[in-house]
Amino acid sequence: MALALPPHNFKPHCSSTSSSSSTTNYRPAVILPGLGNNTGDYKKLELTLQEYGVPTVVAKVSRIDWLRNAAGLVDPNYWKGTLQPRPVLDWYLKRVDDAVQEAKRLAEGGTLSLIGHSAGGWLARVYMEEFGLSHISLLLTLGTPHLPPPKGLPGVIDQTRGLLYYVEENCKKAVYTPELKYVCIAGRYLQGARLFNDSNVSVDSAVSIDDDQPISDVALAKSKTDSSFRARFVGQGYKQVCGQADVWGDGVVPEVSAHLEGALNISLDGIYHSPVGSDDESRPWYGSPAVVEQWINHLLN
Repeated sequence: MALALPPHNFKPHCSSTSSSSSTTNYRPAVILPGLGNNTGDYKKLELTLQEYGVPTVVAKVSRIDWLRNAAGLVDPNYWKGTLQPRPVLDWYLKRVDDAVQEAKRLAEGGTLSLIGHSAGGWLARVYMEEFGLSHISLLLTLGTPHLPPPKGLPGVIDQTRGLLYYVEENCKKAVYTPELKYVCIAGRYLQGARLFNDSNVSVDSAVSIDDDQPISDVALAKSKTDSSFRARFVGQGYKQVCGQADVWGDGVVPEVSAHLEGALNISLDGIYHSPVGSDDESRPWYGSPAVVEQWINHLLN
């Protein structure tokens, strides 16, 4: 099930453009990898988009590149929780700009779409703020933790050390207009649970189980225990992001954190956070072909 939450004053913008790649040239897309991911993780998504006729460029990032962020440790603002994207993330912004320049050549004067996965979504907002957005007509984010965690909650530490507060305070607000559209997609893969005082919590995953297969009492009890432990474990991750453990999310990012006021916000059931550890059949992620089919229309308009 897909749930679309339109922004205030939302007016649908329709297009009669055919989806046939043989007769239509769609605007190119640039994929911004998420934290810890590399370019290769998005190869299948790149090919899927190209099958729809969308020329696609993935920003060139390797896993070891992310170690560059350790430079932030020598910045006093890191320890104060007031870290800013630049200069710590200049290396990433440069890779994005290289990919954007390549896509602009493909666009031949037209506009581009940015697709940000996970942290790549809020880094796209930083890029647009620093490098301009006149050539961008769509920002589509996949499982991006857009919102900083609430301040002052016991046991909650801002994992970005101030970066998300900076984005919230300094980057342009989300809009959904004919000229520029923000589309934020969240996954509902697993509901988290609080660590304590929830011994009777009912944990329901959005991933279905075959009811026709017989399950022994021992196996059923073990399954419930495993599910309960997993929900608590995932819930603690959710809590660090949004301040609450017992919420739905994609296994990493809570649903509530992946939406932005002013954007077209969409929630998809059964969607896992990352291409790493995903399976197109039993654990699809945002870039699995069947899931792309649910959001590709935003790139084709």
